[in-house]
Formats: sequence, C-alpha cells, structure tokens
Amino acid sequence: MQITKQLAIFLDNRPGMLAAVADALAEAKINIFAISTSDTVDHSVIRLVVSDARKALDLFESRGTLVVEDDVLLIEGNNKPGSLARILHKLANARINVEYAYCATPPDARKGLLILRMRDAKKALKVLNS
Repeated sequence: MQITKQLAIFLDNRPGMLAAVADALAEAKINIFAISTSDTVDHSVIRLVVSDARKALDLFESRGTLVVEDDVLLIEGNNKPGSLARILHKLANARINVEYAYCATPPDARKGLLILRMRDAKKALKVLNS
C-alpha cells in the first residue's frame, strides 16, 4: 500500500484519442499500471497511474494537453470477497470520504490492484496501516 501520483488527462471525446494516449506512453516507454475513463458530452477524463508520472506529465503538457496530478492510494490487496469492504469501512470509520475508486483483477488472481482517491491520501494511508 502506498501513495502514488495519478494523472487525469482531459481530451476531446472522439474516436482515437485514447489510442493516441496509449501510443504516446508506449513511445516514451511508460507503462500503464491502472487506467480509468469517464466521459461527458464534449470531453473525456483519462485517469492513469503509470511507471513514470513526471515523464508522462511533461509529455502531455508539452503537447498542450490539460493534465492534473493528484495523490492516490495504490493498494495491492487480496482478491477475496469482503476485502474491499474492510478497507472502505476503516476509511468510513475515520470519516474519510472516497471520492472515486477503480480496480481490475482477473478472476483467478490471488491479488488485485485498487486505486482510491480521497482529499487526504496521507491520512487514509495512516488509517489503513493502523
């Protein structure tokens, strides 16, 4: 469990934009650990946790792309029923609101990767480590 940087990239909501992001990261040899997308009528928000957040931030900013950097919790946890609930109850009991979360785990994997965004990642990390 650790605090890491997440990039939120704001792009036009049209075909090929996500492919262009993936291509740019591949060319720069930056690995994607986690990705989430959300859309509105006119734009998409691509949230990424990558192997080199600083390099990726510079890459997209140099292309004139709006990028916002945030601290998030990256949690490698057990892929068992109730694991997420235990984490969320600890945070709720400490009155920490999870603004959003995303994860993916193959069904047969023993561990999964969870990304949590809240206002105070340091406080959340302290609560979850206690």
